[in-house]
Amino acid sequence: MQKPIHILLVEDDPDDVDLLESALRDNRVKFESHVLTQGDQVLPYLIMCKNFPDVVVLDLNLPKMHGREVLHLIKQTPELASIPVVILTTSSAQADKDFCLKTGACDYLIKPVTMEDFSAIVEKIVTAVQNVPK
Repeated sequence: MQKPIHILLVEDDPDDVDLLESALRDNRVKFESHVLTQGDQVLPYLIMCKNFPDVVVLDLNLPKMHGREVLHLIKQTPELASIPVVILTTSSAQADKDFCLKTGACDYLIKPVTMEDFSAIVEKIVTAVQNVPK
């Protein structure tokens, strides 16, 4: 039996949380998710984790701390830097994409509007987890 993917989902919009989790279930991905709604919650959560998530799915436009800063802090913290981070945002700004990929995000995805498009997002999240060196 395959173990579930542990996802830390950093997203302040409950509808987007529901859409992503529905897409994961629809694609028969075994997963456990923990949702944080504010950017300033991420580092304290990760530092206190006994088991790091397999992937962080991070929105950019978050209350308390912008996702760009969250990404930077994760990638600058040696014990967290190897956790794959997938950006899932509404921002199509090239500057955001360039910053995130340069800072260490493994993918930069624009939030889709259809469930079919969310299925493609699920595939990219699973790929990010599978590409982590063991």
